[in-house]
Amino acid sequence: MNKLALLLGGIALSSLMSVNAQTISSPDGQLTVNLYMSAEGTPMFNVEYANSTVISKSPLGLQTSVGDFTKGLKQDNVSANFEVSQSYDLPNAKKAHIEFKANEQTVSYSKDGKPAFDVTFHVDNNNVAFRYQMKPQRDRLACIVNSEATTFTMPTGTTTFLCPQMTPQTGFARTAPSYETFYEYDANMGTNGHGRGFTFPALFKVNAKNLARVPGKVRKAPKVTEKTLWVMLCETGVDGKYCASRLSCTDNKYSVAYPEETEFGGVGSASPAIMLPGYTPWRTITVGETLAPIAETTIMWDLVKPMYKASQTYKYGRATWSWIIRMDASCNYKEQQEYIDFASKMGYEYVLIDALWDTNIGYEKMEQLVRYAKTKNVGVYLWYNSTGYWNDAPQGPRGKMHRMLERRQEMAWLKKAGVKGLKIDFIGSDKQQTMQMYEDILIDANDYGLEIIYHGCTLPRGWERMYPNFISCEAVRASENFSFGQHDNDIEALAATIHPVLRNAVGNMDFGGSALNKFYAKDNQHGRKRITSDVYALATAVLFQTPVQNFALAPNNLEDAPAWAIDFMKAVPTTWKDVKFIDGYPGKYILLARQATDGKWYVAGVNATSEPLKINVSLPMFEAGQSVQLYLNNDVKTVKVSKKQNIAVAIPSNGGVVIK
Repeated sequence: MNKLALLLGGIALSSLMSVNAQTISSPDGQLTVNLYMSAEGTPMFNVEYANSTVISKSPLGLQTSVGDFTKGLKQDNVSANFEVSQSYDLPNAKKAHIEFKANEQTVSYSKDGKPAFDVTFHVDNNNVAFRYQMKPQRDRLACIVNSEATTFTMPTGTTTFLCPQMTPQTGFARTAPSYETFYEYDANMGTNGHGRGFTFPALFKVNAKNLARVPGKVRKAPKVTEKTLWVMLCETGVDGKYCASRLSCTDNKYSVAYPEETEFGGVGSASPAIMLPGYTPWRTITVGETLAPIAETTIMWDLVKPMYKASQTYKYGRATWSWIIRMDASCNYKEQQEYIDFASKMGYEYVLIDALWDTNIGYEKMEQLVRYAKTKNVGVYLWYNSTGYWNDAPQGPRGKMHRMLERRQEMAWLKKAGVKGLKIDFIGSDKQQTMQMYEDILIDANDYGLEIIYHGCTLPRGWERMYPNFISCEAVRASENFSFGQHDNDIEALAATIHPVLRNAVGNMDFGGSALNKFYAKDNQHGRKRITSDVYALATAVLFQTPVQNFALAPNNLEDAPAWAIDFMKAVPTTWKDVKFIDGYPGKYILLARQATDGKWYVAGVNATSEPLKINVSLPMFEAGQSVQLYLNNDVKTVKVSKKQNIAVAIPSNGGVVIK
């Protein structure tokens, strides 16, 4: 065959593929989704960014109780491109005012001549999101979605930053899974976590091949360049009408997987049931040439709406918390009064009183303690066991939150007593029934003016906007583990380098850190030893975001911690106007900037490497020559921003830096 025939054949094949393919692009044209149909009638998609493939060709589809909609399908209609734009305020998340523009298109698929489902794609300049709408089937107006074919096929050479899924009904008192395993850094593809896949969100470093293209010209050997692209997978819009999901891995294929049957004590279905027509949650893909689009993304909230109106204006702020240093024994009237006084001296808005208050303090004395806190301008959060039939956690109060009757009776007392919010622990499942419980608690709590923090729990998936009294979820291996074992202390800085660009990038994170004790013990003389610096503690108060921060400070810090550290912690905000990624690499270091609601910028970073990190910190938010406070090497001083709008620093190993 001669060259002309080859060229004509290539053109013919290209034309045929263009007929069968559909492309949906971002407003700037850099991010595209390409749709295909396989020979077996399976819908397929891939994602490209700046001419580089970030998701290779991957299947779509649903396997349901009313039919198999993963093959034998036909693409019917593709809607016109619909431009969407929106602006909204979100005072309880990482960015107070959000604006976005995107393109949306809906693609319809049928089977045997009858409508099967639609897939709506939402594409902005750094995010792709899509969800299914399952259609009624004959006279069937409800179905069970047994599984999804949805898969994200990663290009060869991709490395991963993932959190393995926990085995159900393991861990403390059978409370797993709760998103509390260690992340894996720059790991190869092909493993399936600990055999159960990985939790959302998931981060990938793609070594992309960029094919240089010149319009109108045919090249015999296109120039190939390589570059690194970052990809984060997640989901949003999960409420009581569906289950939450995870990722299951085979080779380089990461597929959406539903909860396991043994979660939640084996009660409830692993597969969600939906009315027809009915929607799945949104699957999201965030892409960037740096980690900035991932750290700064708002896709989790762009695609959801408030589920109800706030019953009042909810108040955010800082809290003291005795349990993290003094553990269960501290939950008595005298020590909680001491922590209330400590919160007052720090100017903090809240105190969190943890487990066992119902027996160690009692309801009547708790009312008295709440009244005392009010005289100090301190609000009270109370801990509750989620309880029920799914675990054996013995801490009380138990049996108060999992059923509507008991829950609303308890919340009526909480409102009467003047309690401001609840921390609800030990839920540990992603089943639809669990999502319904999360949602029901939030709805009831709003009726009684109560804010909610979830602990030992799932990942929030758009909840900051969906539920106005929602504060945060733990869903991370958090500060409690510093008290339980030395290893978590030894790798504290390592973990801090990934949270701002992964877990905390998609939702508020109740970590409970920033300890200034040298040891996790009441006397600050023994126990698990903190190896990070005091400036590191200040840095994580900025790096880790949630509107109500339960800091791991202790009353003795007023005497034994540096005055400059206490002064910083007295003033550090918990609500932010904006966020900017500066530099970093998960497992090595991170530098991030947050703008407080008063307009002031805080730049924070930590170093997890074994050597001092010498770096010029880019500070475009500050003017050249501007005087700023530099917290470094366990000291604070005033310095000036250089003409190039940066400051050269050497961040110690296991240390931090703050510039404000």
